[in-house]
Amino acid sequence: MTTPDSDGLLAEQLLRLTRRVFRIQKRHLGQRGLGVTPAQSRLLRTLAHCDTPPRMADLAERLEVVPRAVTTLVDALEAGGKVRRVPDPTNRRVIRIELTEDGGKTLRELHDVRKAAAEEILAPLTDEQRAVLGGLLDTLVGEQH
Repeated sequence: MTTPDSDGLLAEQLLRLTRRVFRIQKRHLGQRGLGVTPAQSRLLRTLAHCDTPPRMADLAERLEVVPRAVTTLVDALEAGGKVRRVPDPTNRRVIRIELTEDGGKTLRELHDVRKAAAEEILAPLTDEQRAVLGGLLDTLVGEQH
């Protein structure tokens, strides 16, 4: 049985781990010189999982941010040649966002960055501990509130 104190401690540990993951990924991003922030990285990953190029509003909804934040991210990624704005084929008033070839290349490099960061974070764990952690994380991620 958990107590409020133990839940509070777990929450603090999760927050510290999240911040550590963010710092390590940011360091790895900087070392690779990709010129992409963690937020831009998340947008690129989101684009890669879309069946068709999404609208800005669709990206904002998927990323759970305000549309203005997506505009800022897309502007920077477009300036860097990672994404482009394209007209919707059925409605000329709608603009969609798609990955460029360079954006796809960057996405593959980002995968390597995330993998390197994960290896660094998980290094102290045995294979058995990693399996247990994976199961626990699957349970937590599966919960929707």
